[in-house]
Amino acid sequence: MIQPFTRRLVLAGLAALSIGAGPSPRAPVILAAASLQESLTAAADVWARAGHPRPVISFAASSTLARQIEAGAPGDLFVSADEEWMDALAAKGLLAPGTRADLVGNRLVVVEPAGRHSSIPTSGPRLARVLGAGPLAMADPDSVPAGKYGKTALEKLGAWTAVAPNIVRAENVRAALALVERGAAPFGIVYLTDAKASSKVRVAGVFPPTSHPPILYPVARLARSTNPDAEGFRRFLLSPRGRAIFARFGFGVPAK
Repeated sequence: MIQPFTRRLVLAGLAALSIGAGPSPRAPVILAAASLQESLTAAADVWARAGHPRPVISFAASSTLARQIEAGAPGDLFVSADEEWMDALAAKGLLAPGTRADLVGNRLVVVEPAGRHSSIPTSGPRLARVLGAGPLAMADPDSVPAGKYGKTALEKLGAWTAVAPNIVRAENVRAALALVERGAAPFGIVYLTDAKASSKVRVAGVFPPTSHPPILYPVARLARSTNPDAEGFRRFLLSPRGRAIFARFGFGVPAK
């Protein structure tokens, strides 16, 4: 039987351990564009191996995430695939001042199922004939960044009118990629990094950079964030080590 004095020592020790341990750090919540799945997951893994709580990441179309943030969804960082949705949140005071920065850049491409060997022309009439011949998978061109970039490029190259009736609108760029992977569409417009992430498609053509605005991924901390680790992770993503992770997945240096 434990003597009263010994029991008091044990209880005091347990109490001291409990106070010293404190609550476990809370992982930051990251709301990120669907095209960042592999790269941002890899960055989160590196951050966690350094002893930080592993960020919880929710991937979706930038438009969907921005609307969720506007509606009050919890989150600490937002990484958008274009500037417009970040601008929309900034206009409503939903970003922490001084935390917005351009993270990476990307390229816009046409993909087709692996095993095919098409060569997509960049001139209007020929481009319209090839892409307008069957279903063309795209992220929703009315709201999703990849779709908006794609529509702008097709308009600039004079092919939008012919292609528009055959567009299959997807909820995000990865959903558009999946349609091509499954053979549900002979061609799709996605980012270069999406094409690199899949062994089931090949790049059939690359849109000229002058045919659409620069593809930029801005990152910012949300104004309502109270997680002390969120700012550290944001700075890590923007650091040379963080950018090197994105470069491995095909992302480029952001340039306006």
